[in-house]
Parts: sequence; structure tokens; C-alpha cells
Amino acid sequence: MSVPSWFGDPAPLGATWDGSGTNVAVYSESAMMIELCLFDADGVETRLELPEHTASVHHGYFPGIGPGQRYGFRVHGHWDPGAGLRTNPAKLLIDPYARAIEGEVRWGPAVYGHRIDDPNAPSHLDSAAHVPKCVIVDPAFDWDDDAPPRTPTHRTVIYETHVRGLTMKHPGVPPELRGTYAGMACPAVVDHLIELGVTAVELLPIHHFLPEGFLVERGLTNYWGYSTVGFFAPHAAYSASGVGGQQVTEFKHLVKTLHRAGIEVLLDVVYNHTTEGNELGPTLSLRGIDNPTYYRLVESDRRHYLDFTGTGNSLNVRHSASLQLVMDSLRYWVTEMHVDGFRFDLAATLARNLYDVDRLATFFDLIHQDPIVNRTKLIAEPWDVGPGGYQVGNFPPLWSEWNARFRDGIRDFWRGTPGTLADFAHRFTGSSDLYETTGRRPSASINFVTAHDGFTLADLVSYDHKHNEANQEGNADGHDDNRSWNGGVEGPTTEPSVMENRRRRARSMIATLLLAQGIPMLSGGDEIGRTQLGNNNAYCQDNEVSWYDWDRADDAMLAFTQKLLRLRAAHPVFRRRRFFEGRRVMGSSLDDIGWFRPDGRPMSEDDWQVGHAKALTVFLNGNALGPEGPTLDRTVDHSFLVLCNASDEPLVFTVPAGLGGAAWRVVVDTSDDESDDELLATAGDWKVEAWALVLLERDRIVPS
Repeated sequence: MSVPSWFGDPAPLGATWDGSGTNVAVYSESAMMIELCLFDADGVETRLELPEHTASVHHGYFPGIGPGQRYGFRVHGHWDPGAGLRTNPAKLLIDPYARAIEGEVRWGPAVYGHRIDDPNAPSHLDSAAHVPKCVIVDPAFDWDDDAPPRTPTHRTVIYETHVRGLTMKHPGVPPELRGTYAGMACPAVVDHLIELGVTAVELLPIHHFLPEGFLVERGLTNYWGYSTVGFFAPHAAYSASGVGGQQVTEFKHLVKTLHRAGIEVLLDVVYNHTTEGNELGPTLSLRGIDNPTYYRLVESDRRHYLDFTGTGNSLNVRHSASLQLVMDSLRYWVTEMHVDGFRFDLAATLARNLYDVDRLATFFDLIHQDPIVNRTKLIAEPWDVGPGGYQVGNFPPLWSEWNARFRDGIRDFWRGTPGTLADFAHRFTGSSDLYETTGRRPSASINFVTAHDGFTLADLVSYDHKHNEANQEGNADGHDDNRSWNGGVEGPTTEPSVMENRRRRARSMIATLLLAQGIPMLSGGDEIGRTQLGNNNAYCQDNEVSWYDWDRADDAMLAFTQKLLRLRAAHPVFRRRRFFEGRRVMGSSLDDIGWFRPDGRPMSEDDWQVGHAKALTVFLNGNALGPEGPTLDRTVDHSFLVLCNASDEPLVFTVPAGLGGAAWRVVVDTSDDESDDELLATAGDWKVEAWALVLLERDRIVPS
């Protein structure tokens, strides 16, 4: 193949088609020379030197090269692992800025930059036949009048899901579309999300990822996708229309479809590490392009990698080129792919300055100053596995955080752990103890009881212990501290009392999640009773363990979840913009919130410290709240009592006196969801079953 080349431009990075040809630009301080390698349909390779370099960017322009062209890079330079240099032209490398990636890794010695028998020596085996190829894409797409839904943060309800798992067994998705972006865009799936009442989907990683070699050897794969190799490319295996660039168009169609349904699209992004692992891992992209620029290395011996992620490497976001890679990727997904926000995996790694997590790190400065990214929803997983990595409550303004303390506190309360009342109160009211002192609001807290990592809700109430044998790691993987309780029998059972115990606690936890202040996040499938059979680390299970079983959906749980989300949407008191203050509010003679013992008496300081106490009443005063804020209209009444009984015996609750209600309507009872039309006199008593939550709505106001 004869291809002319011009000097081209150093920006933008990557391979950019302009309608006539393609500009190629690669950042590398380590490279002495970089070759663009083009591949035809038969795999025949043509190598073209990038003819110019400007400020460490090697670049060239190639007329006639356009969409569909498969390519990669070969980087020539020094091999000196002790100095962190691992350039090896025998290895074909993936463009970090590739918009599409095609093919899988054929695991073997050729994909490693070093010799298997001598990690300090370079391997001369050519890897081109063993690694994926990049694809030049045509970015054109008819977005029509697409506009982001821009749901206000405090009204947001997140549905965390997996493109493949959600659709693989859905009867309303044609078989040829299951497990794909197109499958998720099918009306049956979108209708489920609309009817459920969520406002945003948070997709487990869809940046192109690769399964690790050890998983492939076991006949498993990296199902979750936390093993990124391309920060700009939609994962090709989720495309039903092809992998030669079609995956880009198909993902855009999914976003457009969800936007039309009023649903935002959030991406779970993994910028903290890549699939290349530690010094014994494969050389697929960044390692071979410029190892010391893109990875955190141990200064005393630069053969080794600093690992704050548990995967073998950590991205070097202290370097401007790495920061640019991340920021360019974020902007691309907003401007070109129209996504609405991001959840940052192990976000504490991105904030590390040397070894300490710095909440004012350069990464956050760039995010806050960027006029594109700072308008999106930003969510942190506020920890990593390094020293000082647990940073719940410490991220800066604009950010929401996965609130692990909400998860743990709600689980503990609803399994009857003593001494949890005070913590339950903090979590239920938005975790002001974590966020208020820094000027943040309840929406800083992403509340969740379950997530992709850990037990499903059905398993949380069915298993005391993890059962991860299918992962082939001797059940040593996954968390041991699950704060779960099986109700008396481990795993599946037909014992009526155990099954009822489980149903109540599962419903009580869902109710707590969806009535609490903050942003609720549902783990996809919990609304239909999804089980992973006790596997709490199903990252490698691309099979029935992880796929949603729609044929066995728990319709009662689905209807219950839908009902609660309708309540949340209808009543602003469950999604306040600001924290409760515990004092009188405009338009009401009552405090904005009240805490009471089951006998109707106000909670005292001593009552909060009673270790065996497992029940309380919460009064939520919504009379001073209109649709979105304060109002003086006393005909607007959105006030509620939440009766919580996390003990193993029924308790009689007395409705506190002086709350202004002529009668109270039972809206939710997690022990018997059919009873929603009864009325309870203001001074009356109400029996709350063991492990149950009852929600009472003030039926009408006594005139003053």
C-alpha cells in the first residue's frame, strides 16, 4: 500500500478524519520515532512513519485514509525498565485516543513487552496478530433535536445497570439484539425504566475493555468491565451492528433514545488504572507509548508500579499528558456522545498527590474549571485501596459521592444490630454529618443499599456468607463483611416464616432508600428480586449468575418499588434541596422534622444512646413545601410519619400528639402492602410488625 504523508498537526490527539484524510497525533516523551501501522482486510500491515513531532507530539497527515481503516502504532525508543522505559517496536499498540477498537487479545508470550523468562529483557515476538486494532470512524450522526433531560440533582433517581446483563434474557428484546446497546434501546427496556420511575441510568463501564489473561485461562471473562484499554471507544462487544465503527453510532442511538424518554445517561468510568497491570502485565497501549508519563512508578525502582487500585497500576494524573487524556475523554463523551454525567471508579486515586489524597488536587481543579464537564453530574466512588484512601465526605463541591456509610448503616439497622438508631437518623436525613460542614447539600449523598459490587438485595436477606465458588478463587475473593442476614436459613428455602422475614426486610430497605434524603441509587434487578445465588463478586460471571432473569421477576417487588418512586416524585419532602434544621418552618407551627419514640414521646438525648432500641418514629413536615420550595398555602399538605420497627417482635406505635392531623392514611406497610386505604386516628395506636416500615400521610389538617 502506497500512502503519501504530510506533516499534519499536533492537535487533536488520536486519528481524526476530516473528510479527505486523517490527521494522526501521539504524545510520547519516550519515543524516538512512531510508526502508524495500517491493516487491510487480510491483516497485511503497512508501516508509515509519523513525519513530524512538536512538543513531544508525533504527528502526520495521510490523505485518502478514512473511516473503517484499521490501525495501530509501533513506538521506537529505549528499553530500560529500571528507568521506567519500556518502548518496544515489536509490539503493536492501541491508540489511547481511538474512537473504536476491534478484536480481542490472543493471550500468549507475544503480547508482553518483556521476555517471559526474563522480565528485564525485551521480547522480540511480534504482537500484531494477537492484539486488537483501532478503527478510524466517521463521527457524523443525526441527533435531531436531542437535548439532555437535565433533571435537577435533588430529583435524580439513579438505576445502576449493565448493558449486557439487563437485556440478555429480556423477552421483549429480539434475540439478535440481546446484550447490546441496541437491545437496551428497545421499547420494552425503555418502558420498564419509565414505568419504574428512575431519571438516570448509570452504565457499568462501556469504555472498551479487555479480559485479563488469568480469567481467559479459567474460561471466564471480565464481565463488569473495570479493565479499560480505550477511554474514547464504546465497548465493541455490546454492538449488534458491527465493530468497524458501527459501535459508535449504536451507542449514540441508545443515548438519543433514553433522552427522548427523559432519562439521563451516566457512565461508570475507570480512569484510575488500565488493563495493562503491573510490570509483568501485557504491553498493549500506554506502557509501550510512554510508560513513565502515563503510570505512577516507584521512584526507588522504576521497574515497579505504584498500585492504589488493586489492579497492578495507577494512572499518573500528576502528569499533564495523563490529565489531558482524562479531560479530553470526558469532554468527548459529553460533546460527541451526549452523555450527562460520570461516576468515577476509585476516585480517590485521581486525587492523590504523592501518597496522600488531596481534595484540591489538580484533577479537581480542572474539572471545576472546565465549562463542559462541570455542567454534568459528577459522582465519586470516594475511596481506593491505598493508605488513606477512604475519603467519604471529603470530596469538593459539585461532587456527589457513593455513601458507603448509608449502605452500612441501613443494612445494620434492618438486621437488628444494636446501637444503630443515631446513625440511621443521620443516613435517613441526608448524612449532614458528612456533607453540611463543607457547604454541600443532601444531593452530595448517593444513597444505596446494594450495588454491582456485593450481594443483590435478594441475596442480602438470604445469605450470611458469600458463595463465590464459580469464580474459581477458592471463595477467597469478594467482601467478607457484608452486614447481611439470611433470616434463619442459608440460601433458598420454602420455610414460610423465613421467606416472610426476607420479604419484609427487603421491602423495608427499599423503602428506606427511596424515602431518605439524598440521591437514591437502585442496583438494577433489585426491583424484580434478582439473585446471584450468594455470589458477592460476580465480576467474571457473564452468564445466568449476572443476567437479569425476567421470566422469574418478582412482580410484587416491582410494583412496590414503582409505588415508592411515585411517592418520591410526588412529594418534595422526600427530596429536599437542603438539610432539615430541626426548627419551625415558614407556614407551619411545627418543626421541619421530629423524632419520637414508639410510644409517641419525643426522643431525648438518652433515648438515642439506648443500645437495645431498634424502633423510632420520624415526622416529616411537608406542609411548608410546595412543589419545589416554601409556600404559605396551608392547603398544601405533604406531611408524613415514618414508623420503623427493626426488632424481631411487633410493636405498638402511638401517633404523637400535636402534629395537626385529623387522621392519617396508611400509604406504605412493608409487612402488608395491600393495606393502603385505612385511616388511623391522630391519638390512636398502630401495630407495626417485626422488621417493618409503615408510612403514614396526614390525611387532612385540623384548622387552627
